[in-house]
Amino acid sequence: MKQTIGFIGCGKMAQAMIGGMLNSGLVAPQQIMASARSEKTLEYVKGKFNILTTESNVSVARESDVLFLAIQPYGHEDVLTEIAEHLKANAVIVTIAAGVKIEKVASFFASGVKVVRTMPNTPSLVGAGMTAMSANSEVTREELQNVITLFKSFGEVELLPESQIDAIPAISGSSPAYVYMFIEALADGGVRQGLSRSQSYRLAAQAVLGAAKMVLETGKHPGELKDQVTSPGGATIAAVATLEEEGMRSAVLKAMESCTNRAKELGGK
Repeated sequence: MKQTIGFIGCGKMAQAMIGGMLNSGLVAPQQIMASARSEKTLEYVKGKFNILTTESNVSVARESDVLFLAIQPYGHEDVLTEIAEHLKANAVIVTIAAGVKIEKVASFFASGVKVVRTMPNTPSLVGAGMTAMSANSEVTREELQNVITLFKSFGEVELLPESQIDAIPAISGSSPAYVYMFIEALADGGVRQGLSRSQSYRLAAQAVLGAAKMVLETGKHPGELKDQVTSPGGATIAAVATLEEEGMRSAVLKAMESCTNRAKELGGK
């Protein structure tokens, strides 16, 4: 890939994506250019990734063939107003913020602007990201495939109609945070039973990783896989019964609903 990849904003999510792209070997450091408001952030990403950095959003917009808007939802209006007259011809704009609709982004430009709306997650940094994606009609099949290739360099991609994108933060964008909480809780339980903290984290994290791989690679229903572990009258079914009694499923569903509602609120600001 010989295109210039630009990032306006270079926080944790952008850093995860940049790290994923570079680790895959798909692009070289000199092909990536990033801007940020914080000089400290620019110094950090320059030192970590050896990419081009600048304080100027306009400079990034002028140079980028694929331009990632890696900023908070509330920051889009100011940034889009700033770069509206400076976007490189035929550039593809890629958003990664929750709730920011394609129509809103396109409204800052003349007709014909190419916009891809995405929702990635931070496991992109270790090549295990999950990104949902939707594009407007201005994006050609080849251009969309190009963006998909970038995201697949650090994980998997699911194409969806934009009407379904608002549901994605709850199930894959934000859900790593829930999983980290679960791993932490498992580790606390291990420590309570006398295991060391480091052993507990390693045991819990590997178990979660393995369970996820079982779902993905066997194609079996999670309930069927659960049943394979729960022998009659055994310890596992006792634990499962307690989780059900304590409302694990309902807590997750409520958390996801809260996440979706908040994502929509942020996009409306």
